[in-house]
Amino acid sequence: MSEERREGGCLCGAVRYSLPWPPRWLVTCSCSNCQKQSGSALSVVGMIARDDLALTGELATYTDTADTGNAVFRRFCPRCGSPVLTDTDQAREQGIIFFKAGTLDVTRDLEPATHMWTKSAQGWVAFPGHHEQLLEQ
Repeated sequence: MSEERREGGCLCGAVRYSLPWPPRWLVTCSCSNCQKQSGSALSVVGMIARDDLALTGELATYTDTADTGNAVFRRFCPRCGSPVLTDTDQAREQGIIFFKAGTLDVTRDLEPATHMWTKSAQGWVAFPGHHEQLLEQ
């Protein structure tokens, strides 16, 4: 396993984190809630073991409800509003956590190969044909 780590944080710098690289999973999510939270067409999300996340600063939490009815804990900087982490009860049970990859300091080499909730994707978004597309989570 690689010992490389990447750092990231919120827009104002009040929240910083470090995590192992590469993540276990890197996907895009086009669900309508991720679109609203990101203010964009989709969200780029990475998954790591929660014990591997080193976080400084305080996060606020908005409890959202997924299409499945399960709670989604959207964690963000209370100062600048940047979304940083996404958590669920199931993720906690599995020992994983999701981070918003757009908050990494280096993003130029992000290559998500799976695209979630593409049924909600904006009509102008084109996903590469060789990538996996999941209509529903």
